[in-house]
Amino acid sequence: MRLVELTATHARIPLKRRIRHASHTRTDNDTLLIRARLDDGTIGWGEGLPREYVTGETIETAWEHFARFDFGAVLGGELDARNVLANVAGRLEMFTSTPLDRARRSSFGNAFRCAVELAVLDAVCRSLGRPLSAVFDAIPGAEPLRQNRDRAQYSGALSSTGPIRTLIGAGMFRYYGFEFCKVKVGKWPLIDPWNVRAIRHACGRKMDLRVDANEAWRPDDVERRVAALRPARISAVEQPVRHTDVERLATIRPRLGVDVILDESLCSTDDAQRAIDLGLCDIFNLRLSKCGGIVRTGALARMARAAGLEFQLGCQVGETGLLSAAGRHFACKIGPLRYVEGSFDRLLVAEPLIKEDITFRRGGWGARLEGPGLGVTVDLDAVRRVTIRENRRTLG
Repeated sequence: MRLVELTATHARIPLKRRIRHASHTRTDNDTLLIRARLDDGTIGWGEGLPREYVTGETIETAWEHFARFDFGAVLGGELDARNVLANVAGRLEMFTSTPLDRARRSSFGNAFRCAVELAVLDAVCRSLGRPLSAVFDAIPGAEPLRQNRDRAQYSGALSSTGPIRTLIGAGMFRYYGFEFCKVKVGKWPLIDPWNVRAIRHACGRKMDLRVDANEAWRPDDVERRVAALRPARISAVEQPVRHTDVERLATIRPRLGVDVILDESLCSTDDAQRAIDLGLCDIFNLRLSKCGGIVRTGALARMARAAGLEFQLGCQVGETGLLSAAGRHFACKIGPLRYVEGSFDRLLVAEPLIKEDITFRRGGWGARLEGPGLGVTVDLDAVRRVTIRENRRTLG
């Protein structure tokens, strides 16, 4: 078995509605799709969402990475037929993107890496007739994290829209039996306390309610902001300060009375080790694209577990069905997960790019995907509709 070709597609994915939070407002995504082809003709697909305010990447840097990277050095040649998945996973652990002059963090290039990794693993698993989650059976050290679940339970999410729309959304999540919900705060800090209390009333007493500030608060304001939200019985606050100020959380976190989740400041092993050493958080928010794919995301989960911290699976706004499917495999195989986010496909993305509907159902539940590879069928017509440009690389 050999990898013979990789094709990159710059796709512009339209969203069904405008999504706002304290760091950004978007109506579409510039997404990197990768198509991998093996020598037996098997095709695999992957996706990465570059976010400049998270890992420093843009679609242009991802495009440049694809053009410059020496794929043959890491992924070329015959794969070890005795244990193909272990061989591929081992190679992917060594797969680091080509440093560019604009790199500011060790996570720079993670979206590109995620897209390539998922495409290769999807192709290999399809060729073997095994689901993507089987990769975790081949990774040494993953044993303590393996949990075979038939389904995953997703959180609801409320963005920084107007109060009336937010309350309607909260009421709908309660009506459909959701047990967890994340609320975006920070865009309008003066009304956040009122808004979150109203959401608590609409969601009911039993729902686990947490907030995400998306780096909106100054370090000196964090305690005051959290104190104003605690009457709504929030369970956690996510990324309260900018990444450049994150070390201030070492002294702030013990005084908050709620768990702290790191997101934008938790993208790499360097970030994770700093968070552990300095005591910056209680929970890692792991997102496949920002963390560089499922192999590295699994490594970050192992670090959290070893340090006695919790971790959750997050998502990036506007993921298509490709990343949603990869997240489902992760959520049904790795744990325990404090929260699971994603699979908003039908509700948010105008072009999910897959033929199946894997959007979560009542209560936030999503069933395990059973087919080979990602377990979904790519809609090639949809891919053509969103394509901006393509680039093809062959491996000798």
